[in-house]
Amino acid sequence: MASQQQDYYAALGVPRGATEEEIRKAYRKLARKCHPDLNPGDKSAEERFKKLQEAYDILGDAKKKQMYDQYGFYSDSGFPGAGAGGGPGADPRHPGMGFGGFDFTDFVNQGARGGHAGAGAGAGAAAGGGFGKFGDLFSQFFKGGEAQAAAEPEKGTDLEYGLNIDFWQSIKGTQVRLAVNRQDACGHCRGTGSAGGAVAVCPECNGTGNVNQKAGAMRFSLMCQRCNGSGRLRNVCPACHGDGRISHKENVEVRIPAGTRTGSRLRVAGKGNAGTQGAPAGDLYITIRVDPHPFFERDGDDIHIRIPVAVWEAALGTKIEVPTIDGRALLKIPQGTQNGQKFRLREKGVLNSRKEQRGDQIVEVVLSAPAANDERTREILRELGGLHPEDPRADIWAKV
Repeated sequence: MASQQQDYYAALGVPRGATEEEIRKAYRKLARKCHPDLNPGDKSAEERFKKLQEAYDILGDAKKKQMYDQYGFYSDSGFPGAGAGGGPGADPRHPGMGFGGFDFTDFVNQGARGGHAGAGAGAGAAAGGGFGKFGDLFSQFFKGGEAQAAAEPEKGTDLEYGLNIDFWQSIKGTQVRLAVNRQDACGHCRGTGSAGGAVAVCPECNGTGNVNQKAGAMRFSLMCQRCNGSGRLRNVCPACHGDGRISHKENVEVRIPAGTRTGSRLRVAGKGNAGTQGAPAGDLYITIRVDPHPFFERDGDDIHIRIPVAVWEAALGTKIEVPTIDGRALLKIPQGTQNGQKFRLREKGVLNSRKEQRGDQIVEVVLSAPAANDERTREILRELGGLHPEDPRADIWAKV
């Protein structure tokens, strides 16, 4: 994999000095928004999600991030045009970086001629110090650190999954079985990636553990990627091809708690991708989307409904049955109830498992006028109008 001229920090919306945890949180937050399962048919969201994955693949890996921070790109094979073998100029204290093949004569002569004021500068150059120790100087510039003799165990990556559930599943809670594609430890080699047997010398670095990479006139000695700096090649496991992990589909049981709402994020520990060399597996994160109900409308922990009420019921007052998520409930309609008036049924809403309490149900009254299809009904309505000649719109004109 080689990625050049990509600003992965900008893609994740984090500064260049962001910590591993800040990078992880930024990736999870953006991945939830752009996940293809939550944006079906949205090609731009799919492309954005791919770029986020690419950025997190580099910045979420310590070794890849180190190379990206130093050179502005990452490549599995290091610098283009690299030769094999260890090579002169390698700093024994920094086996992953050397400076052979670069002529520093002009700089040394400049120091010897007193190009920098003070006797110490000239003496240091003559003794091979000062300008002579460019390995130390450039090691600090590139922040190289000590190279590792072998790859260290790394925790497995997390997986993101989008799940649609219906309204009643979200209210009552449910148990679902998901078919998840994940990487698990190879059973053939028990996650080691090796088939055992004799160990061969790495042909890429000739057993040195380092390879030369060129960047312009400079040549660096970097850790060999083929043998991970060990100088030896193991017999690769034929089942996992040396990775120590195998991709497969696994059925995962997930409990959806009662009261789950759209946007809720559930964590299933250890059901992400397996780690390398025995490191722990990542986690599986499930983002929930709840299908709407044709009658009940959820707002936080409250449930909202609209109930039709006859004009005479609202005028005289009555008691009516209304549906709730628990069944039927009795609601008192007071005399003189107006259209749009709302009533509250305490603790008839959704259970909040965190607060261990329920929301309320809000009932909005919608006045239903009778159909005047016969003369008797029209006569009664005209009589009613005569008893109440006041203009119901009078307050409106006073406010205009």
